[in-house]
Amino acid sequence: MRSGHHARSGRLAAVATAAGAVFLTGACASAGGVAGVVTVSPVATGPQAASEVIATIPAQGGASVKEAGPSGEARVAVQRPPADAPVQVPPPKVSKYTYAFPVKGCEAKYARKLLVLPKTTIWAQRGCAFIAPIDGTVDEVSGGDGWRASSDLGKDREGRFVSIIGVDGVRYLGGHLDSVTPGLAPGTKVNAGQTLGRVGNSGNAAGNATNLYFAISWKTRPGAWWVRRGMVEPWDYLDAWRDGNRTLSPREEVLETRRKSGAEPACRILCTSRSATPPPETPDSGKKKKKPRPDPVPTVIHPSPPHATTGSAS
Repeated sequence: MRSGHHARSGRLAAVATAAGAVFLTGACASAGGVAGVVTVSPVATGPQAASEVIATIPAQGGASVKEAGPSGEARVAVQRPPADAPVQVPPPKVSKYTYAFPVKGCEAKYARKLLVLPKTTIWAQRGCAFIAPIDGTVDEVSGGDGWRASSDLGKDREGRFVSIIGVDGVRYLGGHLDSVTPGLAPGTKVNAGQTLGRVGNSGNAAGNATNLYFAISWKTRPGAWWVRRGMVEPWDYLDAWRDGNRTLSPREEVLETRRKSGAEPACRILCTSRSATPPPETPDSGKKKKKPRPDPVPTVIHPSPPHATTGSAS
């Protein structure tokens, strides 16, 4: 009995000793507060800088050692991999037609504002190609220059010109040409990009810098030259065909303008020509004309002869 009692006492003492050791260890490890309870907050980790990486390996090709760290490890700046080239995404297709800028192979400039008429003047060097902006059919051709400053007839102001009716139903005119491509005639089929003539300064552009008179309208009878010379402002479409979306079509704007104005509206701007003869005098409206005064007749006064004196000598 005594030996069993001593064994149990030994085991209890060992357990108590172990518990005291654990209690003492917890008290020493705690930063403060109740012994055995850890009150230190976890270490917060902030965002890491992405500009460089600290490496403990030797620097190799493509990386440069900047300086040694506090423990002697190498600080290596890792180069970012090169980015892929930007992907060229084509503009959205906004119509079923594709267009070409009407001057090819030359530097060209044009006004983007309304100057009297809804057309534009494309400034380019003499001989630059005027091309069809779309597939279509030749409508009118003027291979001669009949414009004269003395008469300034409206039908002749574009000088040498070619107009086509595109497959979109729109009429396109290029005027002030130096020459027209041989073989073109009304009804000739043409393709987008096909040369129709060469830039010049015929018509009322005579004496000015060479240019292409470019106009957008709709088909009419040949005598309605004031429609042919332009009904829709073209510069937004020219911008798109040269540097933007080549499927931007003037068809809807042309149809809307025609609906509002009529197929052959009356001419309202620059309609009259110069008369070759002076206009007749207009009679006075019921006023009596004054008779012209006769020229005065000078009166000549002749001196009278001296009187003769008679007398007797004394």
